[in-house]
Amino acid sequence: MPPVSEAVILMAGEGSRLRGSDKTLLKPFVRLLGRPLISYTLENLMNAGTKTVHFGVGYESERMISQAEQLIPSGMRASFVENREWQKQNGISLLTAAGCVRAPFLLTMGDHLFDGAIFDRLLVNFDPALLNIAVDRKLDSIFDLDDAMKVRTRKDRVTDVGKHLREFDAIDTGLFVCPLEIFDYLERAKSESGRNDCSLADGIRLMADDDKVRAIDIGESWWQDVDTAPMLDHAEKQIAKARMLSQQDALR
Repeated sequence: MPPVSEAVILMAGEGSRLRGSDKTLLKPFVRLLGRPLISYTLENLMNAGTKTVHFGVGYESERMISQAEQLIPSGMRASFVENREWQKQNGISLLTAAGCVRAPFLLTMGDHLFDGAIFDRLLVNFDPALLNIAVDRKLDSIFDLDDAMKVRTRKDRVTDVGKHLREFDAIDTGLFVCPLEIFDYLERAKSESGRNDCSLADGIRLMADDDKVRAIDIGESWWQDVDTAPMLDHAEKQIAKARMLSQQDALR
């Protein structure tokens, strides 16, 4: 299995659903149990052996870069890739990182939280020739199922993704191990859109049509997308619960 030493974090968007009317708030740095949201992801990446992180920035890019630089762990290199068309979909933000990364690379979002065990499971089980998605099959545990990116699978292969799928058996957690081929499919999706725009999901669907997307089940591990204030509250409860269980295990 080839090592995964690079990661891309997409955080170019405005984060308006969480920010609301507060123009000063930058979503990746909202405080969660006393720490910036993005710091949890950086800690997980460091523990997973990531050496270089490429931040995809756009909205308020100078402030984003300034605040992110203060959180980079010792021993980790950071680069910042600006998407000047940040109002477009997240596929365009990922495309700005083309040419910056080697395969395979980790991909995640600046507003998602993960149990560190998900990184371990993904990195142990990924196929370097495929796009690997960490998926959650615990549908009853999803905080906002309507808003979640739904996934349809056949055995370990992803056959379709989309927020409005009627038939699905898993949820995309927003953590991937990617081959460089993802950029070719995003370029194709952008071209076919007729708007010079595309989402990550658009590229995934095209790869799934070619049987190149693999689902890796996260099992009992937890994760949370943080798009709204209620999601932030739920994430704090998840982390507090995980800490309590960890402390109980240490006392046994």
